[in-house]
Amino acid sequence: MIEKQIVKKHMKEYLMQDFIKSYLPTGSYSKIDLKKTPLGEKIIIHTSRPGLVVGRKGANLSELTSVLKNKYGMENPQIEVAEIQDANLDPKSVAERIASSFERFGPKRFKPIGYRALQSILDAGAIGAEVVIAGRGVPSSRSKTWRFLAGHMKKSGDISENFVKRALTVANLKSGSIGIKVNILTPDVILPDTIKIKDHPKIVIEEIKEIKIEEKSEKEEKQEKPKRTRKKKAENEKNRTKAEE
Repeated sequence: MIEKQIVKKHMKEYLMQDFIKSYLPTGSYSKIDLKKTPLGEKIIIHTSRPGLVVGRKGANLSELTSVLKNKYGMENPQIEVAEIQDANLDPKSVAERIASSFERFGPKRFKPIGYRALQSILDAGAIGAEVVIAGRGVPSSRSKTWRFLAGHMKKSGDISENFVKRALTVANLKSGSIGIKVNILTPDVILPDTIKIKDHPKIVIEEIKEIKIEEKSEKEEKQEKPKRTRKKKAENEKNRTKAEE
C-alpha cells in the first residue's frame, strides 16, 4: 500500500510538471521544482526570461494557479519565478533555444546553429561543452547524429556523474523529430587533476633599487678600507723619519 501511494504521488508530480511545461511558452523555462510548505504547495519555475513567464501584470501566473486548483486539486499553490543568472551555462535553456530556432527557421542550417550554441557556452566561461543533434528531421537521406564538442568534457567517473549538467529536448518538425542533447561542465567545478602553480611574491622596483644602493655602498666601503690603511701607514712612516732627523 505504501509503495502504491509513493508511486501515485510521484506520478502526480510528473504529470503536474509536464502540464506546467506545456502551459509555459517554449524556451522560457529551465526546470521546475515542487516543494511542500505549511501554507501549501510551492512551485518554483527557473527561467532565463521571467517576464515571458509572468506575463502582463502577472496574467500567466494567475491563470496557472487557477488551473492547478481546478485540475489537480491544490488548495493554495504558490508559484515563484527564479531567474537564471547566465542562460548560456544552463543546458536546458541552450537546448530549448536550439529547438525554438529549428521550429522557427527549419533544420537546414543546423550546423551553424550548433556551432553558435557551442561558442556561446564557451564564451560564458565553461570548461567544456557538448551539443548533440540527432533524428530524422536532420537534412539527410537517413537519420543522422551530429556531435559538436569543445573544451574539456568528462565522459566517465564521479565528475561526469555528479557535476556535468545535462539536458534533453525534442523539436517536432514536419520533416521529423530532432533530439537535442546539451552537456556542460561549468567553471565552478574543480577537477581532481588540476595543477596550480604558485606565484612568487613580486618585489617592488624601488626596493630592488634600495638593495642595489646598499650593496654598492658596502662594496665601496670595503674598497676604501685598504686605501685608508695604506695612507695611515705612509703618514706614520713620514712622521718617524722626521722624528729621527
